[in-house]
Amino acid sequence: MLNYITKSWVPTLIPRITAGLVFLSEGIQKFLLPDTLGAGRFAKIGIPHPEFWAPFTACFEITCGIALILGLLSRLAAIPLVIVMIVAFITTKYPELLEKGFWFFAHDYRPDFAMTMLLIFIICYGSGKYSLDQRLFNSRHILR
Repeated sequence: MLNYITKSWVPTLIPRITAGLVFLSEGIQKFLLPDTLGAGRFAKIGIPHPEFWAPFTACFEITCGIALILGLLSRLAAIPLVIVMIVAFITTKYPELLEKGFWFFAHDYRPDFAMTMLLIFIICYGSGKYSLDQRLFNSRHILR
């Protein structure tokens, strides 16, 4: 049974859909709620030129999130999202670790950690069986 699961669609489809939907949602919310999740938040955490960087980041989150959901160039789409997660760690979570201690940090960082691990999984294993990459490239292509 385990062999069937590891060769089926589950191991790649679920991480792709999960990460894709979260990033799609977060990108849209940066536009819908700019004061709390977009440029206002970027300004609050000290990112220079927040009026540029918030929509820029949102566009990457939306575009790459959709690519993950569809399984289109998933490995490439995951790379900018990992960069987003690294910047989020440096600008928000690391200061929390220093100011509030490990346990507060560990609690607050868990969704970011989970998303980063999903992205690393996608970079390592690609789009999988049920993806546009499979349909378009239909072979063991490096981007699949």
